[in-house]
Amino acid sequence: MNEAPMTSQTDYANSAAGSGAGHAGIVSLLATLIRLVRASGESGKLLWLVAALVMVVAATAYAQIRLNAWNEPFYDAINSRDIAAFGFELGVYAMIAGTLLVLNVSQTWLNLMMKLKLREILTRDLFQQWLAPRRAFMIANAGPIGVNPDQRIHEDARHFTELSTDLGVGLFQATLLLVSFIGVLWSLSSGVSFTFEGSSFVVPGYMVWSALLYAGLASLASWRVGRPLVNLNAERYARESDMRFSLVRVNQNCDGVAVYRGEAQERGRLDVEFNRLLDVVRRLVGATTRLAWVTAGYGWFTIVAPVIVAAPAYFAGNLTFGGLLMAVGAFTQVQQSLRWFVDNANPIADWKATLLRVSEFRQALIDIDRTEQDARRIEIAETDSRIVLDDVNVLLPPGRSSLSVRRVAISPGERVVIVGGPSSGKTSLFRALAGLWPWGTGHVELPAEDVMFMPKHPYLPGGSLRDVLAYPYPPEKFSDADFYAALNAMGLPHLVSALDTAAPWEKELSDPEQQGLAFARLLLHGPRWVVIDTAIDTLSPQTRRALFDALRKELPQTSVLAISGVENKYDFFDRLIRLSLRLENDGAEGLSATSV
Repeated sequence: MNEAPMTSQTDYANSAAGSGAGHAGIVSLLATLIRLVRASGESGKLLWLVAALVMVVAATAYAQIRLNAWNEPFYDAINSRDIAAFGFELGVYAMIAGTLLVLNVSQTWLNLMMKLKLREILTRDLFQQWLAPRRAFMIANAGPIGVNPDQRIHEDARHFTELSTDLGVGLFQATLLLVSFIGVLWSLSSGVSFTFEGSSFVVPGYMVWSALLYAGLASLASWRVGRPLVNLNAERYARESDMRFSLVRVNQNCDGVAVYRGEAQERGRLDVEFNRLLDVVRRLVGATTRLAWVTAGYGWFTIVAPVIVAAPAYFAGNLTFGGLLMAVGAFTQVQQSLRWFVDNANPIADWKATLLRVSEFRQALIDIDRTEQDARRIEIAETDSRIVLDDVNVLLPPGRSSLSVRRVAISPGERVVIVGGPSSGKTSLFRALAGLWPWGTGHVELPAEDVMFMPKHPYLPGGSLRDVLAYPYPPEKFSDADFYAALNAMGLPHLVSALDTAAPWEKELSDPEQQGLAFARLLLHGPRWVVIDTAIDTLSPQTRRALFDALRKELPQTSVLAISGVENKYDFFDRLIRLSLRLENDGAEGLSATSV
């Protein structure tokens, strides 16, 4: 594009991103995810997965209670040297452990299936939102929110759904174990008595309150220390995305870099991006290390904490050795459930960061339609019999692009060329006619069907050459003879043998061949109306003559509206109209931040 970029959308993007951040953004996306699940047609399967997970987690909690209760008779049998009881308890352990093994494997499978299903639902929704008409183009020009959408749709969506499953199941399991073992720990607390000035007393639920206090202090400390990780993780994902984009750009343009001997400059740019990433990672390392002091210190003290809490009852003779181990096991389960936040402080920060990135991107895609509607825009209406441009002015950052005549009406079979100089707004006019650039004034009428828009740079999708020519239709719509005729008409007979060959054609073909392939697609589709953005200018004189001859012969009733930067009218066109740019300081009203 040779015109000024759409800088006015940057302000919108920043405000959209800001509005999606914070707790409101989290609640909004979680509610949206529930609606997406209901509307996806996959809610039944997901409900069965959730129900199965609940049953497996509940069964696992019950088996763990049984395993904890098994500690008392087993270690009492060891303490009393009772071989028969020892052997019996080993058999009981084998049954409990075998059941837990089956439950653990089942939970692993269900977790993976839950991640798969959630990712499928979210990613397909992001596909739908991103590839709604014109949105991919609009968001790409909307400032930082539109940078590297592949990162948000692929990596962020995957990471978010996996973390959501792991954290959700983990929280449910911790809650269930907490409820289950609090009762056990409360009953064991009755054996703990304290003596003060000769009087003994019992604190009801002593070990429960000890576990609550112990885990609560650790959770508070981890929250305070781990809070900066949310913003640091979000910034790291953005820098990782920028780094990957820079690497891909160099790789895709390695021939140009080599020809210009620009390796040193590209390495310098990569160093800048990498240094930005390293700066964030260093800060992330510091924050994670500080959090490790809390979590690791808590973990080491946890080894002896339950023994210290239960020791008074054991030394007072109110607990056997097996009972002590049972109390230690119950205390450990309770405090592990209570310290779920401590153990998952880093993943929670990571989850929130990815959640906000996905939420901001999805909300920006939705808001961009509303922003476009609120702007001053060129009205586009559907018609059946002609193309009309009525007092069309395209707003650009430097000013206003307008035609030399107020009204242009193109009838079936008529061919009109619009000629503009450098930076006159040619591509923006083309995008306005295609409905991609709404900013401006005036009225456009376009046929509702059978219109083909040809951009300046041809798009060659992946797949075989047959797929490229038929795009966006299936290749089966056209016969082999149609493909052969289109390629031959554009001087590309050497590509006939490669019709069924899949290759990265944007790299395999030269620029003239790619442009010729785009016009071969035009001849193959045979639309009644064609709008072309300066693509004819890039053709060689021989190829241009071949194209005009083919259009006259094969598509005599096709109307052509071409935009060109060449003064030559060519003998193909019936009319020539000029396009010019009036600068804002000349009295024209340019595109400003308030226009969007």
